[in-house]
Amino acid sequence: MNKGFYLSLLLLIGFACKDSRESSELRTPESGLITEKAMVVSARIEASQIGSDILKMGGNAFDAMIGTELALAVAYPFAGNLGGGGFMVYRTNDGAIGAIDYREKAPLAATKDMFLDSIGKVIPNKSIIGAMAVGIPGTVAGVFAVHEKFGTIPMDSILKPVIALARRGVVVTQKQEKRIQKYQPLFPKANKDSIPFDRHWKENDTIKYPALAKTLEHIALHGKAGFYKGRTAKILVDFIQDNGGIMTLEDLEKYEAKWRTPVVFTYDDLRIISMSPPASGGVCLAQIMKMIEPFDLHAYGHNTLKTIQVLTEAERRAYADRSFYLGDPDFVDIPLDTLLDVRYLNHRMQNFSFERATKSSDISHGNIALFESNETTHYSIVDQFGNAISATTTLNGAYGSKLYCSELGFFLNNEMDDFSSKPGAPNMFGLIGAEANSIAPEKRMLSSMTPTIVEKNGELYMSVGTPGGSTIITSVLQTILNVHEFHMTMQDAVNAPRFHHQWLPDEIRMEPHSFDTTLINSLENLGYTINLEDSPVIGKVDGILVLKDKKLEGGADRRGDDTAVGF
Repeated sequence: MNKGFYLSLLLLIGFACKDSRESSELRTPESGLITEKAMVVSARIEASQIGSDILKMGGNAFDAMIGTELALAVAYPFAGNLGGGGFMVYRTNDGAIGAIDYREKAPLAATKDMFLDSIGKVIPNKSIIGAMAVGIPGTVAGVFAVHEKFGTIPMDSILKPVIALARRGVVVTQKQEKRIQKYQPLFPKANKDSIPFDRHWKENDTIKYPALAKTLEHIALHGKAGFYKGRTAKILVDFIQDNGGIMTLEDLEKYEAKWRTPVVFTYDDLRIISMSPPASGGVCLAQIMKMIEPFDLHAYGHNTLKTIQVLTEAERRAYADRSFYLGDPDFVDIPLDTLLDVRYLNHRMQNFSFERATKSSDISHGNIALFESNETTHYSIVDQFGNAISATTTLNGAYGSKLYCSELGFFLNNEMDDFSSKPGAPNMFGLIGAEANSIAPEKRMLSSMTPTIVEKNGELYMSVGTPGGSTIITSVLQTILNVHEFHMTMQDAVNAPRFHHQWLPDEIRMEPHSFDTTLINSLENLGYTINLEDSPVIGKVDGILVLKDKKLEGGADRRGDDTAVGF
């Protein structure tokens, strides 16, 4: 045999034996948009541009948050909203942190058994489609609370470009065309009359929103009361009641956004600030990251067998706790100190072994399953003053309850489905919820939303978050780890293939065509069930990374129309 043959043989062996770690180590890293001073990353370029323009006007991250949030209601009605709610975590330029909860609430007339029939069975679709699915919207209250505390430019100046966008219209993208077509069959099930989204919209068409523009003008003129009282409130309540719902004027008048204390924890030299209950994201993220901290993920490699095992087993245990303990803290006592205690978390991982998968049935509280809609949206903002926000907002399902108020120009949420319709019994999606998340008047439903800000060495490092229902937490987790453990750019961290485990069903969901078959076979041989069918997309992460030279790098997820804009 000649030397050339030996060389070829060695190369073949090398390729055959290489592990499944991500090929990002072998190629030139891809960077996202890099700017000097400020950046907005959101699901649509129109919303990012409006947020960035507000910053250029001299506004701060909170002014831009309001403009971006409301612009998403125009440009991204799939999840952006006036008829929904969300959460925001912030860090000011002096290091102060906080969070606001503008999550929807159950109506005053809501009851624990409102979605059950006469024999106690869950009524299909009642909590999902139509007026009974609607929780009291929190978005408008949320942006006005933010403006009152942190705003620096007048609300009508913030709303002006949003109103102009609604009148001018938004160009339909290819992804939006497909979304509208997918959900069009459901719109007639919720609406008595035709709605603008019944039309056969195609890519490059322009959808105008004149009714929404009028609603926004009324809000600009009358403030928060322009939504929760008076003309708009009466139109909304009459519309919902005419369609069989139970929302009242009193429900709207009583709604208030609530300032919360975020969940704060450390991981290596990072300080992580994330959303507290009724969002489960911060608690679960903290539990997972503290459970995996003793393991050398960097040495294991990105998306290798050992790394996936460690993350999967920590996720399994955190989601088991989530389902049993978490709910609205104004209604239930949550043992946060215990759930976040390192001794407790180390004990949770004691039965983990690299030699075999842990069975979810062997983890405590093993009779509660989890389902949550994936259709949410996230945006991150860092301003020229050093303030940062991370916000996640939603209607819950795609286009929410599918109920569209044509006179006001927006969809209503179906957040009532995020409650446990019947603790101990599955709904149509397989959800068996715990008593902590049962329905009660004025209660906020549990969420997986995980808007997160990361510090490094005491300075702002990252703003990150994502839609994705129950996969939100694991998508945020993997993005942070991709930057911190595997030294990726923000764009590569966002683009990287993702996987997810949520305790029940006992399976690892993996984005298809993204993981090596040898790796998948190795996981299956250890007893893991792999699902490559149900999650073609896991999260649509938007993030901003502060680079060593203090410039900003945006990561806008390739899985959507997400775009970074800044200066």
